[in-house]
Parts: sequence; C-alpha cells; structure tokens
Amino acid sequence: AQLVESGGGLVQPGGSLRLSCAASGFNFSNYAMSWYRQAPGKERELVAVISSRGVSTHYANSVKGRFTISRDNAKNTVYLQMNSLKPEDTAKYYCIGPGYWGQGTQVTVSS
Repeated sequence: AQLVESGGGLVQPGGSLRLSCAASGFNFSNYAMSWYRQAPGKERELVAVISSRGVSTHYANSVKGRFTISRDNAKNTVYLQMNSLKPEDTAKYYCIGPGYWGQGTQVTVSS
C-alpha cells in the first residue's frame, strides 16, 4: 500500500493551500482517512478525520472552521483544504490510512 501527499509549500499568513493524498494498494473506499501534522519539537497532532464514505468528519479545535477534509473515492484521494492559515499551522502534514502513513508534505506559513 502507498499514500502519497502533495500540495504543501510556503504561504503567507491568511493564505490557503490544498493538500492531496493519493492512495493505492488497498480498498480505499472501505476506510476512514486522517490527516496528522507534526511541527519541530512538538507532538504529532490529529488534524482531521473523514469516514469511509465521507459522511462524517472530525476536526481538531485548532483548525475547526478553517480546514476542510474531503475525499473522492473514485480517485482514491483524500484532500485537506486549509484556509486562513496561521504561522502555528507550520508543520509536516501526513496522510494516514489503515495502518499506513505517507511520507508527509511540508507546510510553512510565514511572511
């Protein structure tokens, strides 16, 4: 199985980014998917979770109202739309499936 994240980069405070995670090697539509993040010197943090069919979502309080998780089961892809980004959102973002982790994509929010 493989999870490949993309879409990270450098953005100014208040800006937006959309992360994508392409999954392969397992039955994607059967599993909930998650995004985690980890900043240097900090613990790993659950950012958002989406159910297998996309009906249910859950967000960390720190991103609620700014981030949106979604998925396209036809494309085996999960997304994280990040708006109103803050410097404290700077971290490496990881896509997680059923026992699998992606390699991560760096998000840096800085002026």
